[in-house]
Amino acid sequence: MAAHRRWGKDEVALHWAAMCMASKPGLYWHMLPELAQGRKAIWDAVNPHTGRKRIDEAFARHLRTSTRDADMKLTFANGSVWQVVGSDSYDRLVGASPLGVVFSEWALAKPDAWTYMRPILAENGGWALFLWTPRGRNHAVRAFESRSRDGDWFTLKAPATETSVFTPDQLAQEKADLIAECGSQAEGRARFNSEYMVAFDSPAPGAYYGEALEAAQAEGRITSVPYDPTLKVDTAWDLGIDDYTAIWFFQTAGREVRVIDYFETSGEGLQAIVRQAIAGKPYVYGRHYLPHDVRVRELGAEGRSRLETLSGLGLAPIEVGTAAGPEERIAAARAMIPMAWFDEAACAAGLERLRAYRKRWNTGTYSFSGPLHDQASHGADAFGEYALNRRLVRAVRPVRVMERGPLDWMG
Repeated sequence: MAAHRRWGKDEVALHWAAMCMASKPGLYWHMLPELAQGRKAIWDAVNPHTGRKRIDEAFARHLRTSTRDADMKLTFANGSVWQVVGSDSYDRLVGASPLGVVFSEWALAKPDAWTYMRPILAENGGWALFLWTPRGRNHAVRAFESRSRDGDWFTLKAPATETSVFTPDQLAQEKADLIAECGSQAEGRARFNSEYMVAFDSPAPGAYYGEALEAAQAEGRITSVPYDPTLKVDTAWDLGIDDYTAIWFFQTAGREVRVIDYFETSGEGLQAIVRQAIAGKPYVYGRHYLPHDVRVRELGAEGRSRLETLSGLGLAPIEVGTAAGPEERIAAARAMIPMAWFDEAACAAGLERLRAYRKRWNTGTYSFSGPLHDQASHGADAFGEYALNRRLVRAVRPVRVMERGPLDWMG
Protein backbone atom coordinates (compact mmCIF):
# COMPACT_ATOMS: atom_id res chain seq x y z
CA MET A 1 0.00 0.00 0.00
CA ALA A 2 1.62 3.22 -1.21
CA ALA A 3 -0.39 6.10 0.21
CA HIS A 4 0.00 9.74 1.12
CA ARG A 5 0.68 11.05 4.60
CA ARG A 6 -2.27 10.95 7.04
CA TRP A 7 -4.09 8.38 4.91
CA GLY A 8 -4.19 6.07 7.93
CA LYS A 9 -1.92 3.25 6.79
CA ASP A 10 -0.80 2.13 10.24
CA GLU A 11 -4.30 2.42 11.65
CA VAL A 12 -5.66 0.11 8.96
CA ALA A 13 -2.81 -2.33 9.60
CA LEU A 14 -3.45 -2.43 13.36
CA HIS A 15 -7.11 -3.31 12.89
CA TRP A 16 -6.24 -5.83 10.17
CA ALA A 17 -3.81 -7.57 12.53
CA ALA A 18 -6.43 -7.61 15.30
CA MET A 19 -8.92 -9.30 13.00
CA CYS A 20 -6.37 -11.87 11.82
CA MET A 21 -5.31 -12.69 15.38
CA ALA A 22 -8.89 -13.45 16.34
CA SER A 23 -9.39 -15.88 13.47
CA LYS A 24 -5.92 -17.47 13.44
CA PRO A 25 -3.97 -17.30 16.73
CA GLY A 26 -0.26 -16.78 16.34
CA LEU A 27 2.59 -14.27 16.43
CA TYR A 28 2.13 -10.96 14.58
CA TRP A 29 4.68 -8.18 14.13
CA HIS A 30 4.38 -4.49 13.32
CA MET A 31 7.83 -3.59 11.98
CA LEU A 32 9.26 -0.08 11.66
CA PRO A 33 12.65 0.75 10.08
CA GLU A 34 14.02 1.36 13.58
CA LEU A 35 12.76 -0.06 16.86
CA ALA A 36 12.76 3.39 18.48
CA GLN A 37 10.40 4.64 15.78
CA GLY A 38 7.95 1.90 16.70
CA ARG A 39 7.49 3.22 20.22
CA LYS A 40 6.83 6.76 19.05
CA ALA A 41 4.73 6.03 15.97
CA ILE A 42 2.78 2.97 17.16
CA TRP A 43 3.11 1.93 20.81
CA ASP A 44 2.73 5.38 22.40
CA ALA A 45 0.76 6.99 19.57
CA VAL A 46 -2.56 8.66 20.41
CA ASN A 47 -5.41 9.13 17.94
CA PRO A 48 -5.90 12.93 17.83
CA HIS A 49 -9.55 12.49 16.90
CA THR A 50 -10.45 10.31 19.90
CA GLY A 51 -7.73 10.93 22.47
CA ARG A 52 -7.20 7.17 22.86
CA LYS A 53 -4.00 5.21 22.26
CA ARG A 54 -3.91 3.58 18.84
CA ILE A 55 -3.16 0.14 20.22
CA ASP A 56 -6.09 0.36 22.66
CA GLU A 57 -8.46 1.18 19.81
CA ALA A 58 -7.28 -1.80 17.77
CA PHE A 59 -6.68 -4.37 20.52
CA ALA A 60 -9.35 -4.49 23.23
CA ARG A 61 -7.87 -4.56 26.73
CA HIS A 62 -10.33 -7.15 28.02
CA LEU A 63 -9.01 -9.67 25.48
CA ARG A 64 -5.41 -9.32 26.65
CA THR A 65 -3.62 -11.35 29.29
CA SER A 66 -0.58 -9.07 29.43
CA THR A 67 0.76 -5.75 28.16
CA ARG A 68 4.57 -5.53 28.32
CA ASP A 69 5.71 -1.95 27.83
CA ALA A 70 9.44 -2.77 27.80
CA ASP A 71 9.04 -5.22 24.92
CA MET A 72 6.11 -3.41 23.26
CA LYS A 73 4.28 -6.73 23.31
CA LEU A 74 0.62 -7.70 23.77
CA THR A 75 -0.46 -11.24 24.67
CA PHE A 76 -4.06 -12.40 24.26
CA ALA A 77 -6.29 -15.02 25.83
CA ASN A 78 -6.45 -17.07 22.63
CA GLY A 79 -2.64 -17.40 22.58
CA SER A 80 -1.94 -14.68 20.02
CA VAL A 81 0.98 -12.29 20.46
CA TRP A 82 1.37 -8.89 18.80
CA GLN A 83 4.63 -6.96 19.03
CA VAL A 84 6.35 -3.86 17.69
CA VAL A 85 9.79 -4.67 16.23
CA GLY A 86 12.42 -2.95 14.05
CA SER A 87 13.80 -3.99 10.67
CA ASP A 88 17.16 -2.54 11.75
CA SER A 89 17.57 -5.57 14.02
CA TYR A 90 15.65 -8.23 12.12
CA ASP A 91 18.53 -10.68 12.53
CA ARG A 92 17.89 -10.70 16.29
CA LEU A 93 14.43 -12.14 15.65
CA VAL A 94 15.85 -15.47 14.46
CA GLY A 95 13.81 -18.46 15.58
CA ALA A 96 10.41 -16.77 15.67
CA SER A 97 7.68 -17.74 13.21
CA PRO A 98 5.23 -14.88 12.71
CA LEU A 99 1.97 -15.45 10.86
CA GLY A 100 1.72 -11.82 9.81
CA VAL A 101 4.22 -8.98 9.43
CA VAL A 102 3.43 -5.32 8.78
CA PHE A 103 6.38 -3.48 7.19
CA SER A 104 5.62 0.15 8.04
CA GLU A 105 7.62 2.91 6.29
CA TRP A 106 8.85 0.20 3.94
CA ALA A 107 10.64 2.66 1.64
CA LEU A 108 12.96 3.56 4.54
CA ALA A 109 13.45 0.01 5.84
CA LYS A 110 16.21 -2.49 5.20
CA PRO A 111 15.04 -4.66 2.28
CA ASP A 112 16.99 -7.57 3.75
CA ALA A 113 14.32 -7.80 6.44
CA TRP A 114 11.85 -9.06 3.83
CA THR A 115 14.44 -11.47 2.45
CA TYR A 116 14.62 -12.98 5.93
CA MET A 117 10.86 -13.04 6.53
CA ARG A 118 9.53 -14.34 3.23
CA PRO A 119 10.48 -18.04 3.61
CA ILE A 120 8.96 -18.07 7.10
CA LEU A 121 5.66 -16.68 5.85
CA ALA A 122 5.68 -18.92 2.78
CA GLU A 123 6.14 -22.01 4.94
CA ASN A 124 3.42 -21.21 7.48
CA GLY A 125 0.90 -19.63 5.11
CA GLY A 126 1.30 -16.18 6.64
CA TRP A 127 0.97 -12.73 5.14
CA ALA A 128 2.96 -9.50 4.76
CA LEU A 129 1.61 -5.97 4.46
CA PHE A 130 3.87 -3.19 3.17
CA LEU A 131 2.97 0.40 4.08
CA TRP A 132 4.96 3.24 2.63
CA THR A 133 5.27 6.67 1.09
CA PRO A 134 7.83 7.01 -1.73
CA ARG A 135 11.44 7.96 -1.09
CA GLY A 136 12.69 7.99 -4.65
CA ARG A 137 12.77 5.00 -6.98
CA ASN A 138 14.11 2.37 -4.58
CA HIS A 139 13.31 -1.20 -3.49
CA ALA A 140 9.77 -0.23 -2.44
CA VAL A 141 8.88 1.04 -5.92
CA ARG A 142 10.45 -1.97 -7.64
CA ALA A 143 8.54 -4.38 -5.44
CA PHE A 144 5.25 -2.51 -5.91
CA GLU A 145 5.55 -2.47 -9.70
CA SER A 146 6.44 -6.15 -9.79
CA ARG A 147 3.61 -7.20 -7.47
CA SER A 148 1.05 -5.08 -9.28
CA ARG A 149 1.47 -7.55 -12.16
CA ASP A 150 1.08 -10.56 -9.86
CA GLY A 151 -2.46 -11.73 -9.21
CA ASP A 152 -1.45 -13.18 -5.83
CA TRP A 153 -0.78 -9.69 -4.45
CA PHE A 154 -3.10 -6.80 -3.64
CA THR A 155 -1.62 -3.37 -4.42
CA LEU A 156 -2.98 0.10 -3.78
CA LYS A 157 -1.62 3.51 -4.72
CA ALA A 158 -3.44 6.43 -3.09
CA PRO A 159 -2.32 10.01 -3.84
CA ALA A 160 -3.96 12.80 -1.85
CA THR A 161 -5.93 14.01 -4.87
CA GLU A 162 -7.85 10.72 -4.90
CA THR A 163 -8.87 10.66 -1.23
CA SER A 164 -10.93 12.98 0.95
CA VAL A 165 -8.32 13.58 3.65
CA PHE A 166 -7.21 16.98 2.32
CA THR A 167 -9.12 19.62 0.36
CA PRO A 168 -7.57 21.15 -2.79
CA ASP A 169 -6.96 24.36 -0.86
CA GLN A 170 -5.16 22.46 1.90
CA LEU A 171 -2.94 20.68 -0.63
CA ALA A 172 -2.06 23.96 -2.32
CA GLN A 173 -1.13 25.42 1.06
CA GLU A 174 0.93 22.35 2.00
CA LYS A 175 2.87 22.64 -1.25
CA ALA A 176 3.53 26.35 -0.74
CA ASP A 177 4.60 25.78 2.87
CA LEU A 178 6.99 22.98 1.90
CA ILE A 179 8.64 25.13 -0.76
CA ALA A 180 9.08 27.92 1.77
CA GLU A 181 10.38 25.61 4.50
CA CYS A 182 12.78 23.71 2.24
CA GLY A 183 14.24 26.91 0.81
CA SER A 184 13.97 25.89 -2.84
CA GLN A 185 11.29 25.18 -5.42
CA ALA A 186 12.92 21.88 -6.41
CA GLU A 187 13.23 20.51 -2.87
CA GLY A 188 9.75 21.67 -1.87
CA ARG A 189 8.15 20.12 -4.96
CA ALA A 190 10.07 16.89 -4.44
CA ARG A 191 8.87 16.57 -0.87
CA PHE A 192 5.27 17.43 -1.80
CA ASN A 193 5.23 14.99 -4.71
CA SER A 194 6.61 12.20 -2.51
CA GLU A 195 4.56 12.83 0.61
CA TYR A 196 1.23 13.78 -0.92
CA MET A 197 1.17 12.76 -4.59
CA VAL A 198 2.87 9.36 -4.08
CA ALA A 199 5.09 10.08 -7.09
CA PHE A 200 7.45 7.16 -7.60
CA ASP A 201 9.86 9.09 -9.84
CA SER A 202 10.06 12.21 -7.71
CA PRO A 203 13.52 12.72 -6.18
CA ALA A 204 13.78 11.60 -2.58
CA PRO A 205 13.51 14.51 -0.13
CA GLY A 206 17.00 15.87 0.44
CA ALA A 207 18.30 14.25 -2.76
CA TYR A 208 21.55 15.75 -3.97
CA TYR A 209 21.13 15.00 -7.66
CA GLY A 210 17.35 14.92 -8.06
CA GLU A 211 16.99 18.17 -9.98
CA ALA A 212 20.00 17.50 -12.23
CA LEU A 213 18.76 14.01 -13.11
CA GLU A 214 15.25 15.30 -13.78
CA ALA A 215 16.82 17.73 -16.25
CA ALA A 216 18.83 14.92 -17.85
CA GLN A 217 15.63 12.89 -18.27
CA ALA A 218 13.73 15.85 -19.74
CA GLU A 219 16.57 16.63 -22.16
CA GLY A 220 16.75 13.03 -23.41
CA ARG A 221 20.17 12.34 -21.90
CA ILE A 222 18.96 9.17 -20.18
CA THR A 223 18.56 6.96 -23.21
CA SER A 224 20.48 4.29 -25.13
CA VAL A 225 24.21 5.04 -24.99
CA PRO A 226 26.05 2.15 -26.66
CA TYR A 227 29.70 1.34 -26.11
CA ASP A 228 31.94 3.06 -28.67
CA PRO A 229 34.94 0.76 -29.41
CA THR A 230 37.00 3.74 -30.62
CA LEU A 231 36.96 5.26 -27.13
CA LYS A 232 38.61 3.86 -24.03
CA VAL A 233 36.50 3.13 -20.98
CA ASP A 234 37.39 4.65 -17.63
CA THR A 235 36.07 3.12 -14.43
CA ALA A 236 35.43 4.69 -11.03
CA TRP A 237 35.13 2.63 -7.87
CA ASP A 238 33.83 2.75 -4.35
CA LEU A 239 35.25 -0.26 -2.53
CA GLY A 240 33.40 -1.95 0.28
CA ILE A 241 34.88 -4.55 2.58
CA ASP A 242 31.80 -6.18 4.09
CA ASP A 243 29.63 -3.65 2.28
CA TYR A 244 28.75 -2.78 -1.31
CA THR A 245 31.31 -2.24 -4.05
CA ALA A 246 30.17 0.01 -6.89
CA ILE A 247 31.81 0.62 -10.27
CA TRP A 248 30.81 3.10 -13.00
CA PHE A 249 31.99 2.87 -16.62
CA PHE A 250 32.60 6.09 -18.57
CA GLN A 251 33.62 7.13 -22.06
CA THR A 252 34.59 10.72 -22.77
CA ALA A 253 34.21 12.46 -26.12
CA GLY A 254 35.35 16.07 -25.83
CA ARG A 255 33.31 17.57 -22.99
CA GLU A 256 30.63 14.92 -23.36
CA VAL A 257 30.66 12.24 -20.66
CA ARG A 258 29.00 8.98 -21.68
CA VAL A 259 28.00 6.78 -18.76
CA ILE A 260 27.66 3.39 -20.40
CA ASP A 261 27.50 0.83 -17.58
CA TYR A 262 27.28 0.23 -13.84
CA PHE A 263 28.23 -2.72 -11.64
CA GLU A 264 27.40 -3.33 -8.00
CA THR A 265 27.88 -6.25 -5.65
CA SER A 266 28.24 -7.02 -1.97
CA GLY A 267 30.24 -9.60 -0.06
CA GLU A 268 32.52 -10.41 -3.01
CA GLY A 269 36.32 -10.52 -2.94
CA LEU A 270 38.42 -8.35 -5.22
CA GLN A 271 39.37 -11.23 -7.50
CA ALA A 272 35.72 -12.10 -8.15
CA ILE A 273 34.88 -8.43 -8.71
CA VAL A 274 37.67 -7.94 -11.25
CA ARG A 275 36.67 -11.15 -13.02
CA GLN A 276 33.00 -10.15 -13.29
CA ALA A 277 33.15 -6.40 -13.71
CA ILE A 278 36.37 -5.85 -15.66
CA ALA A 279 37.51 -9.01 -17.44
CA GLY A 280 33.91 -10.05 -18.02
CA LYS A 281 33.06 -7.00 -20.13
CA PRO A 282 34.14 -6.36 -23.75
CA TYR A 283 35.68 -2.95 -23.11
CA VAL A 284 39.08 -1.47 -23.88
CA TYR A 285 40.06 0.27 -20.67
CA GLY A 286 41.69 3.59 -19.96
CA ARG A 287 42.12 4.65 -16.34
CA HIS A 288 40.67 3.09 -13.21
CA TYR A 289 39.81 5.70 -10.57
CA LEU A 290 39.99 4.44 -7.00
CA PRO A 291 39.38 6.19 -3.66
CA HIS A 292 42.34 7.41 -1.60
CA ASP A 293 41.91 4.76 1.12
CA VAL A 294 42.78 2.01 -1.37
CA ARG A 295 46.38 2.36 -0.14
CA VAL A 296 45.49 1.31 3.41
CA ARG A 297 46.99 -2.06 4.32
CA GLU A 298 44.55 -4.69 5.57
CA LEU A 299 45.27 -6.97 8.50
CA GLY A 300 43.40 -9.87 6.94
CA ALA A 301 45.20 -9.72 3.60
CA GLU A 302 48.79 -10.47 4.66
CA GLY A 303 49.42 -6.77 5.14
CA ARG A 304 48.68 -5.95 1.51
CA SER A 305 46.69 -2.92 0.49
CA ARG A 306 43.75 -3.20 -1.86
CA LEU A 307 45.77 -1.14 -4.33
CA GLU A 308 48.47 -3.84 -4.34
CA THR A 309 45.86 -6.57 -4.67
CA LEU A 310 44.11 -4.91 -7.60
CA SER A 311 47.42 -4.17 -9.33
CA GLY A 312 48.35 -7.82 -8.92
CA LEU A 313 45.09 -8.78 -10.61
CA GLY A 314 46.06 -6.79 -13.69
CA LEU A 315 44.08 -3.62 -13.09
CA ALA A 316 46.07 -0.79 -14.71
CA PRO A 317 46.62 2.07 -14.91
CA ILE A 318 45.16 3.02 -11.53
CA GLU A 319 44.51 6.63 -10.55
CA VAL A 320 44.24 7.04 -6.77
CA GLY A 321 41.96 9.92 -5.88
CA THR A 322 42.61 12.75 -3.49
CA ALA A 323 41.40 12.59 0.11
CA ALA A 324 38.40 14.83 -0.50
CA GLY A 325 35.31 15.28 1.60
CA PRO A 326 31.82 14.36 0.40
CA GLU A 327 30.98 18.01 -0.31
CA GLU A 328 33.72 18.19 -2.96
CA ARG A 329 32.57 14.97 -4.64
CA ILE A 330 28.97 16.15 -4.63
CA ALA A 331 29.89 19.52 -6.13
CA ALA A 332 31.97 17.84 -8.84
CA ALA A 333 29.18 15.38 -9.65
CA ARG A 334 26.61 18.17 -9.88
CA ALA A 335 28.88 19.99 -12.32
CA MET A 336 29.40 16.86 -14.45
CA ILE A 337 25.80 15.61 -14.71
CA PRO A 338 24.75 18.36 -17.18
CA MET A 339 27.49 17.05 -19.53
CA ALA A 340 26.57 13.39 -19.02
CA TRP A 341 24.58 10.94 -21.12
CA PHE A 342 23.42 7.79 -19.33
CA ASP A 343 22.57 4.41 -20.80
CA GLU A 344 19.11 3.89 -19.32
CA ALA A 345 19.20 0.08 -19.28
CA ALA A 346 22.81 -0.64 -18.30
CA CYS A 347 22.88 2.14 -15.68
CA ALA A 348 19.40 1.57 -14.25
CA ALA A 349 20.67 0.42 -10.85
CA GLY A 350 23.26 3.18 -10.72
CA LEU A 351 20.73 5.87 -11.63
CA GLU A 352 18.53 4.56 -8.84
CA ARG A 353 21.44 5.03 -6.44
CA LEU A 354 22.09 8.56 -7.65
CA ARG A 355 18.43 9.50 -7.32
CA ALA A 356 18.28 8.06 -3.81
CA TYR A 357 21.51 9.66 -2.56
CA ARG A 358 20.33 12.23 -0.09
CA LYS A 359 21.03 14.30 2.98
CA ARG A 360 20.61 12.83 6.43
CA TRP A 361 17.57 14.09 8.31
CA ASN A 362 18.39 15.17 11.85
CA THR A 363 15.37 14.43 14.04
CA GLY A 364 16.81 16.57 16.83
CA THR A 365 17.16 19.78 14.83
CA TYR A 366 14.53 18.96 12.17
CA SER A 367 17.02 19.77 9.44
CA PHE A 368 19.23 18.05 6.89
CA SER A 369 22.87 17.52 7.84
CA GLY A 370 25.40 15.83 5.57
CA PRO A 371 25.03 12.74 3.37
CA LEU A 372 23.08 9.73 4.60
CA HIS A 373 25.20 6.58 4.51
CA ASP A 374 23.03 3.81 3.08
CA GLN A 375 22.95 1.55 0.03
CA ALA A 376 22.78 4.55 -2.30
CA SER A 377 25.96 6.17 -1.00
CA HIS A 378 28.35 3.63 -2.55
CA GLY A 379 27.25 4.20 -6.13
CA ALA A 380 27.07 7.94 -5.51
CA ASP A 381 30.57 8.04 -4.01
CA ALA A 382 32.01 6.16 -7.00
CA PHE A 383 30.31 8.59 -9.39
CA GLY A 384 31.66 11.55 -7.42
CA GLU A 385 35.13 9.97 -7.37
CA TYR A 386 35.25 10.11 -11.15
CA ALA A 387 33.74 13.59 -11.38
CA LEU A 388 36.30 14.98 -8.95
CA ASN A 389 39.44 13.28 -10.25
CA ARG A 390 39.00 12.90 -14.00
CA ARG A 391 40.79 15.16 -16.42
CA LEU A 392 38.38 17.88 -17.52
CA VAL A 393 39.59 17.81 -21.09
CA ARG A 394 40.80 14.56 -22.63
CA ALA A 395 41.98 13.97 -26.15
CA VAL A 396 39.74 11.73 -28.18
CA ARG A 397 41.66 9.41 -30.50
CA PRO A 398 41.00 6.02 -32.07
CA VAL A 399 42.41 3.06 -30.22
CA ARG A 400 43.21 -0.41 -31.42
CA VAL A 401 40.88 -3.08 -30.03
CA MET A 402 43.25 -5.52 -28.36
CA GLU A 403 42.92 -9.14 -27.41
CA ARG A 404 42.27 -10.08 -23.79
CA GLY A 405 45.09 -8.92 -21.55
CA PRO A 406 46.52 -10.09 -18.24
CA LEU A 407 43.10 -10.81 -16.73
CA ASP A 408 42.61 -13.92 -18.88
CA TRP A 409 44.03 -16.27 -16.24
CA MET A 410 40.99 -15.65 -14.04
CA GLY A 411 38.67 -17.15 -16.59
